[in-house]
Amino acid sequence: MNNDITFGGAIAQARKDKGLSQKELAALIKREDGAAISPQYLNDIEHDRRSPSSDHLVRQFAEVLEIDLDYLYYLADRLPEDIRKSGLSPKQVSELMMAFRGKPAKRGGR
Repeated sequence: MNNDITFGGAIAQARKDKGLSQKELAALIKREDGAAISPQYLNDIEHDRRSPSSDHLVRQFAEVLEIDLDYLYYLADRLPEDIRKSGLSPKQVSELMMAFRGKPAKRGGR
């Protein structure tokens, strides 16, 4: 497994695996207002010059390219919206991050 994979790299590889051009994929990825993203914006994402601007776009890429959504959130350096909006306390966040890292939670945290 390549540890250097980026969000853009994963998108580019999945697009190529599906036999899509950047123009074709851009036409399939819709912003919140329903308009397609531009091929230039997609090119910038694939070359890691830009990041997806919203959770909506991350979900669109996952759906269209059939990539696991949580994996794309990971590559985009984002927590999924449902986790961000869950109202976790600082202690709960710390415990979750420690569990993610595979380490026991520290005692006495706030």
